[in-house]
Amino acid sequence: MISNPSGRSELILVYHAVVETPLEIPDPCFVDAADFREQITRLTESFEIVSLSEYVTELGKRRSRPIAALTFDDGFLNFSRVAMPLLVDLGLPATVFVVSDAVGTTNAWGGREVPGIPTLPLMGWKELHSVRDAGFEIGAHTRHHPDLTTVSGEQLEDETAGCVDRISSELGERPHSFAYPFGAVNEAVARHSRRLFERSVTTELRPLAPDEDTALLPRLDAWYFRGPGALEGWGTSSFRRRLWIRAQGRRVRALVTSGGRGR
Repeated sequence: MISNPSGRSELILVYHAVVETPLEIPDPCFVDAADFREQITRLTESFEIVSLSEYVTELGKRRSRPIAALTFDDGFLNFSRVAMPLLVDLGLPATVFVVSDAVGTTNAWGGREVPGIPTLPLMGWKELHSVRDAGFEIGAHTRHHPDLTTVSGEQLEDETAGCVDRISSELGERPHSFAYPFGAVNEAVARHSRRLFERSVTTELRPLAPDEDTALLPRLDAWYFRGPGALEGWGTSSFRRRLWIRAQGRRVRALVTSGGRGR
């Protein structure tokens, strides 16, 4: 069982692509199907998997089991082909964040591939209808996947509200959850997100705070917690140190490279 002596049991995992065969060069955004199945199985043994909306309403409440939410960024086609069948079989909810104007294309945002990051197909609206009809939440992830901290106020409105409008038009449901592209967010972007969405998620590697801002929900990259024992220390001081070390490494890489902008 995963222990949490600190009393903070909540956990959000973020996935991107779930590929059928391992990549030649491992990348944190791409988990292979075998690792995914093994990790999800372990999670269900120790966590109650809930929807993102239930997760937010249950934050800090006493429950018999710790809770976790599953999220998938970008809307890769392999979600519908690889990840979704397993989640359906297990009866598990998840949220898929969609880049509305890239639906049916690839993760080469703006037509620009990023060296070292595989370019893979994204779901079309037909697949997204199937995902929605299977009970999964469709969230917003902007129109074109820009770093929102670098755009003008007019562009920020267009990327977010425009994404909401497109998803609403195509699927007949308004998205209430949002994921910041690249996890990039500042106070102005968060303030804007609070106006449009009920909850927004980052890619910040940290445990939940006691009174968490639902516009700045942290998530853990699932890739880093594959294999037996990877999550067993969740909530302990040693696990928090591990998160802190990974977060510092990520900050250093962001300073010296443009890596991560393909995420």
